Amino acid sequence: MLGNLGFIRMGEIDDLIIKVSPFYKKRKEAQDKGAEIRIPSNEYRLIYDSSSETLEPLYFWILDFMQKNFKKVEKLVDNFASSPGSGHFSELQGKASQMQQEASRVLGTVNNILKGVLNLIYDLKEFKIRLSHYEAADSKDKGTSEAGILALKQIWMDKVDMQRGQGSLNALSSGNLQFVTLRDAFMIVNSIKEVDDLDLNDRVKRILKPRIQEFFEWKERSHQELKKRYEIEKIYLKSQVSALKLNTRWAKPYLLAAQKLSQSQDLMSDAALVTAFNTIILQLTIVGIQALPVKEMIEDKKIPKEFRKMKNLREYNKFVVIDFKFRGIPSKSGQHYTFGGRADVEFKSYGLTKDEIEMIKLEQEKSDLKTAMSLVEGMTEGSLAQMQVDIDEILRDKKPGEKDEDGEDTNPFSAIFSIFKSEKKEDEKDEDDETKKQKKYEKLQKLVKKPENYAEKYLRNVAEAYAYIDCFNVYDIYKKGHGMPAFPFPWKDDKEAKAPLSTSEEIFGFGRTRR
Repeated sequence: MLGNLGFIRMGEIDDLIIKVSPFYKKRKEAQDKGAEIRIPSNEYRLIYDSSSETLEPLYFWILDFMQKNFKKVEKLVDNFASSPGSGHFSELQGKASQMQQEASRVLGTVNNILKGVLNLIYDLKEFKIRLSHYEAADSKDKGTSEAGILALKQIWMDKVDMQRGQGSLNALSSGNLQFVTLRDAFMIVNSIKEVDDLDLNDRVKRILKPRIQEFFEWKERSHQELKKRYEIEKIYLKSQVSALKLNTRWAKPYLLAAQKLSQSQDLMSDAALVTAFNTIILQLTIVGIQALPVKEMIEDKKIPKEFRKMKNLREYNKFVVIDFKFRGIPSKSGQHYTFGGRADVEFKSYGLTKDEIEMIKLEQEKSDLKTAMSLVEGMTEGSLAQMQVDIDEILRDKKPGEKDEDGEDTNPFSAIFSIFKSEKKEDEKDEDDETKKQKKYEKLQKLVKKPENYAEKYLRNVAEAYAYIDCFNVYDIYKKGHGMPAFPFPWKDDKEAKAPLSTSEEIFGFGRTRR
């Protein structure tokens, strides 16, 4: 599905169609060699110049008409530029600056919360490692239990007993008192009874017994306290992640508005935009997309009944492009502006496959200028993805991006990046977004380059013919509905969809009149 792709130049869609579609690329090559072939299939132009009437009625009349006659109507281009000396420029730049400041403020809050989340993650990972020693010490497996006890004894000596200074086990074992067996004896015994069974002198046993008792008391109490603290910080992490999600959602509309209020750099160099004048230039492009209803056309005898038996044919679409370019004079009316001036509207038609339309979208994304958000995403995507791994592991022990019971995505950054990313399927979440786009691009390339059979060439001609008719109807009905002079349709009744020439006819020049 085609959407608003940012600062796209008017007419760029025509270049992309020639680049993507082998059918129109071949036509372009023939045209360059001198053949009388039209690209696009047909093209009309309407110029409406009125200093008192605005662009809005013209645009919305055509938009409403197309929405009634096409299954999909998409906006491809929405650019503007005001002369720097105009009041419209100052007002819009002020709004853009306000949006940028609000976005910066919210993102500053996001940054502070993010630092806290990072610290919490590191603390909780340390707690988890420590808790694993307690779980191992309580294990029924003898080897695992012994390893856990030894790890806890080492922690107790380093963190608790070390506070005794010269009276600690480490100091007594290595100091002048020469209790060299004390440390090893502490690591071996696991109860006071076992101390009595050791072959040690009474002085060592008198030091060892209270230490063993203290260690096991510390083990029970510290385990409970550590679990309690782990759960408290885990709850706090969850609340901080929720706050992060909330703030990123708040930042999204400001970032989006700031992006849309940015002026097109291409339009700023337009000769009609004089710095000291009060001028504005608008560019809008909409497309109408409608798949050919092959079954209905067979029943209506518009295409041969033999098509009913054919399977796996490509889906062909009527593709009508309407470009608006408006040069006007902003006039303030209350809190808003009205624009009177000149509107140039171009109507163009094509016949394209579904794959070619998808390919045009991907090509446009590749050639489009990077926005501020896409730069932020590129710089932070890897680190945020890794952080999400840790958050999922700590909070629910689930895979990254997996949804919890209420179906909510746990990624705190998905709200802000959803401006530029499409929805992901469950089985695609672990795959890099750029990798998926590249795979899709390569797959579409193969499908688009696959040669058309005779039936598909016929359907291409049909789609192109009906796109021609619909394109002319939009142009013609608008003119008649507004009392403008109109000329008859170029064909008597209908633009005939002719069957394509066979290979032999192309080689020997037979049937040229059929084109």
